[in-house]
Amino acid sequence: MGQKTNPIGLRLGIIKGWDSNWYGGKNFAPKLIEDDKIRKYLHARLAKAGISKIIIERTLKLVTVNIFTARPGIIIGKGGQEVDRLKEELKKVTKKEIQINISEIKRPELDAVIVANTIARQIEGRISYRRAIKTAIASTMRIGAEGIKVLISGRLGGAEMARSEMYKEGRTPLHTLRADIDYTLTEAHTTYGRIGIKVWICKGEIYGKPELVPTIGIGSKSKQAGPRGKAPRKRR
Repeated sequence: MGQKTNPIGLRLGIIKGWDSNWYGGKNFAPKLIEDDKIRKYLHARLAKAGISKIIIERTLKLVTVNIFTARPGIIIGKGGQEVDRLKEELKKVTKKEIQINISEIKRPELDAVIVANTIARQIEGRISYRRAIKTAIASTMRIGAEGIKVLISGRLGGAEMARSEMYKEGRTPLHTLRADIDYTLTEAHTTYGRIGIKVWICKGEIYGKPELVPTIGIGSKSKQAGPRGKAPRKRR
């Protein structure tokens, strides 16, 4: 089971939290669609900012967008001008007040999204896929990861027939639910087709009960609500 499913989805509510934290009720579907629009817009608008993930929180009148990035300077801009411009643009999308919080990723080599995007950009720049992957693996292990696995599929090197290759180092225990596994899937667009890239990074194991829901900009009622539209029951 652990080998086939998304490692982040498998660990939701155990050691991983949700990317959307709000209580929707009957308006769940429109809010979910709005969250998707916000994420797509930000990823397109800030393609060079090294965005890892976007966590969206909602109160009655406020939408809080938490952006985790490796290059916060690109988003903030000179004197915070870019952030103010971004707020105005998102207001047009949501028709609500927007608050933007930017968090810097101190060690981007341990972030699966950033590692996968780095490999994809290098392949699009005509660098050998083997060289790009081995460089990424070496950097990740040097920073302190317990393990990394990279699966690449497609017409590798412009070959006539598509194939898959896997590169790994260290341990990535997908069945161990307390293992802190970061995962992503991305694509490199080349002249001979699309190349799929999957990255798993094991950062260690988490013991105890971690804080799953961020508390930035959320009211006391919203803290208890998951993104599925109903507040979870308290365990006895």
